[in-house]
Amino acid sequence: MAVTLNCDMGESYGLYKVGDDVGMMPIIDVANVACGFHASDPDHMHAAVRGAKASGVKIGAHPGLPDIQGFGRREMRLTRDEVRNTIIYQVGALAGFLKAEGVELHHIKPHGSLYFMAMQQEAIAHGVCDAAEVFGVPLFGMTGTLHEKIYQERGIPFIAEFYADLDYDASGKLILTRVHDAKDPAEMAERCVRAISKREGTAEDGSFFPVRCETICVHSDTPNAIEIARAVRTAIAPWH
Repeated sequence: MAVTLNCDMGESYGLYKVGDDVGMMPIIDVANVACGFHASDPDHMHAAVRGAKASGVKIGAHPGLPDIQGFGRREMRLTRDEVRNTIIYQVGALAGFLKAEGVELHHIKPHGSLYFMAMQQEAIAHGVCDAAEVFGVPLFGMTGTLHEKIYQERGIPFIAEFYADLDYDASGKLILTRVHDAKDPAEMAERCVRAISKREGTAEDGSFFPVRCETICVHSDTPNAIEIARAVRTAIAPWH
C-alpha cells in the first residue's frame, strides 16, 4: 500500500491564523480538519474543506477535547460515552460542510490529548471506536498502542501513522508538547524513510523502536511545516 502524507490543519480561529493551509494543500494527500472544539470555527472549517477539495486532497475529521485555550493538548477526564458523543458532535459538524461540497469523509483521527488518551485508556479507545462505527470510516492511530489493538479488535480499519515532526522516547511513545518546535527537514525526512523501509522509528536518544508506517503526519502549526512536508514528500517518493 502506498504511504500517504497527511496534515493536521484547519486550526485557525476567528482572526487568529494557525499554519499555512493554502501552502500545504499541494504537498499533502490527506487533510485532518479540526472540528471546532480544540480549534477552528465554521468559516475556517468550510475554507479547509473547499481548499482540500480544490487540491484533490482527501479529508478526515480531527476532533479534539473541548479546550480551545489549551489547544486540546491538556488531558481531561471523560467517560466512554462522553468521548463517543463529543466525537460524533464534531464529526457531524464537519460532515455538514463535506456534504455541502459533495465530498466524502475519509477517516477520523483524534487530536492531541484525546489521541494520547486513546493510546493508553481502553474506555477512551472504545469511545473513539463507538463514534467511528457511526460514520463507517477508518481510524488513524499508532502501532504498538491501544489504537492498533482495540481498533482492530472492533473490526474498524486501522491506518498506521508515523509523525515527521514530533519526537519519540526510547519506548516508542510520542512526546506531546503544548507548542511544536521547528525541526530539521532533512533529518525528519530521513527518519520517515527509515520508518518505511526498515520499520524502525528513531527515538530522541538515537535508539530505534519497531513501527509500522502507512501514513506520515506533519502538523500545520510546526513553525517550518511547509519545509518539512516538502522534504518528506520528496524522500518518500519511492513508496508514495
